[in-house]
Formats: sequence, structure tokens, C-alpha cells
Amino acid sequence: MTRILVVDDEPQILRALQINLRARSYEVITAATAKEALRAAAQQPPDLVVLDLGLPDFDGGEVIRGLRGWTDVPILILSGRTQSREKVQALDAGADDYVTKPFAMDELLARLRVLSRRSIRGEDQPEVVIGDYTIDLASQLVTGPDRESGESVTVRLTPTEWKLLEVLVRHPGKLVSQRQLLAAVWGPADHPDSSYLRVYMGQLRRKLERDPSRPRQLLTEPGMGYRFSP
Repeated sequence: MTRILVVDDEPQILRALQINLRARSYEVITAATAKEALRAAAQQPPDLVVLDLGLPDFDGGEVIRGLRGWTDVPILILSGRTQSREKVQALDAGADDYVTKPFAMDELLARLRVLSRRSIRGEDQPEVVIGDYTIDLASQLVTGPDRESGESVTVRLTPTEWKLLEVLVRHPGKLVSQRQLLAAVWGPADHPDSSYLRVYMGQLRRKLERDPSRPRQLLTEPGMGYRFSP
């Protein structure tokens, strides 16, 4: 089932989209602020995003940039802003399409169908290996040998550890900046400083890397961010 994240601060629009999308067998997640949107996307990565630009806490452009730091999910802007300059800015920031309000539901659904053909959410790489451990992205499980007994066990990760790990492994080889990781996990504001990332990355390495003091796959790029090296 295709998962769509709808971000809009107008309750009537959220409700109308929920009804119409669910009637067509889409899974729908909603958010009314930029912070809620980025947190929802990190917790349940969507296949498509429908995004209003005029949000109460941050401009929708911040959501685009936050998402583009770690995902290529198609983003359709649904906004009352009609000036060409604002449309171009949204597209340059990483949006894939732009529909102005008021809008025709049939047109919006047609555009979503086009974008959905491009949407992938890890299906081409459902499992990733780090050291002796296998990360199953679909089931959100990490399995591998127990450090003491050698028996196969499920490695327990905290929700924050999983979010950080998922962002990195879904973008193998890509440098993900500290700011992008913080925004993806904690939202565009009120997130902790970068020292939190060092703590959580250290915990992930102790759980997954063969030699946590000399990581081979969960790498730090000093002063910039982190990278997953397959």
C-alpha cells in the first residue's frame, strides 16, 4: 500500500484528502506543522508527500530541504501561492510538482499517480549488512550473533538509534550532514546539538561494528556528518 504524508494546517483540506486518498487505498499520514511533518517522515518514511508551503511554524521550503537531506521521496506542493517566483523556489529546493489552491481533486490524484510510479522506499535494498548483522528495513529488525554465545539474536535498538541508522543505510555512500540528521530525527527546531549524534552513533557502533573503535561502515566525516559505507 502506498503511504502518503499530507502536510497542511487547514483541517478541512486534511480531512478532504484523507477521505479521498483512503477511498483509493492509500495509507495516509497527516501533519499540521513543519516539525510534525519531518518527525512523521522519519518515523514512517512515506512513498509520497503532499506539502503546503504556508505552515504555522516554518515555511514549507524548510520541510523540502529537511527531507531532501536524506530522501528522494516525490514531493507535490499544494499551495495557495501562485507567483512564479515562489513555484520556482519550491522546485529548486527539491519539490517534484506544484498544484495551486483551489484545486481539482481529479487533477491532484492524477498527478499523484504519476509521482507514485517513481516512488521507492527501500524495496530495491530491503536488507543491509553491517559487520555480522543484517538490517531488515521492511520489518525494522536487526539480527546477528550474540557477542557472548554466538547464537543468532535480535539486536535491540532504541527508536532514536533506529531512525539514525535507517537514514544512513537508505543512502549508502552518501554524506548526511549533522544538520540533516538532526532535522530528520528531531525536527527543524528544538532539536539537541550535534553532541547527541556522537552519543547515538557511538551506541550503534558498539552494537553493530566488529571493532567499534575502528568503524568500517558507520563512518564519521569530521566537521560535516556521517556516512554509511556498504
